[in-house]
Amino acid sequence: MRYELTDLRLFLAIAEAKSLSGGASALHLTASAASYRLKNLEFAMSVPLFKREARGMELTAEGEFVLKHVRTVLADVERMHGELGSFSSGIKGSVKLFANSSSLNGFIVPSLRRFLSANPNVNILLEERTSTTIEAAVAGQEADIGIFAGESRSQGVRARRYAVDELIIAAPPNHPIVANGPLKFPAVLDLDFVCMSKTSSNYVFLRDMAKLAGKTPNVRIHAHTFDAVLSLVAGGVGVALVPRSVATVALADKQIAAVELAEPWAIRELTLVRPSTGPLSPLAEQVAEYLLEDPAVAATREGY
Repeated sequence: MRYELTDLRLFLAIAEAKSLSGGASALHLTASAASYRLKNLEFAMSVPLFKREARGMELTAEGEFVLKHVRTVLADVERMHGELGSFSSGIKGSVKLFANSSSLNGFIVPSLRRFLSANPNVNILLEERTSTTIEAAVAGQEADIGIFAGESRSQGVRARRYAVDELIIAAPPNHPIVANGPLKFPAVLDLDFVCMSKTSSNYVFLRDMAKLAGKTPNVRIHAHTFDAVLSLVAGGVGVALVPRSVATVALADKQIAAVELAEPWAIRELTLVRPSTGPLSPLAEQVAEYLLEDPAVAATREGY
């Protein structure tokens, strides 16, 4: 089955004009050239596409079926050319992204650092939100992309698994609890804690899990970054509940030690969502796919 895009464009033009000459004129072809191309297309597809009638060209049942697919094919080709044009001219624009603190610090920021360095005309409007609010915000089209801990529960979004992370207790290397893991969460709540800021999704989760255990964590200090939290832990100020992804470097350098938690919620599935109504801009789609396909992120999904 051999035919060209020009044959499909001609077929569409004839169907819309209901005239061979009208379709030929739309593509700046002679009537004889258009007739030859149409016969070639019908031969290649092994079905008649038009009924030649006195009032013009009418689609056959097979032609109606082909028309539906030709519209899709040609629209996809135009979309591809448009997106390739943005590559050749250097992509431009902005994308709004909401994410919880652990996905931001463990995965998203390293990915975006590489993406933004390679695309100087792109801006990312990045906001930290709690996981419980992100999906609804994206469904309401407050943001182009959302990443949060947990499973998608809304029909207003398209969801894909983003990454798998683990919450651990970060402790000084010589702390007594290092030799005792895995531990149930209530067993560590009598220790001194170093926490993220009171408004961070990480601290809100810690506070809520402690409340479910009937306890209140003893917070010695709130810090504004995970790097600061880990530095304070390394200095012996206290322990911290952190995602393993943000502690990778400190663990490798043996500045801190990790204590695993014997809790079902310690394994954290991160989900990426986009609004289900209407297509995203090509740029937002590109950013979403870049985040999903980052090798360091994709590797966390293996085995789960």
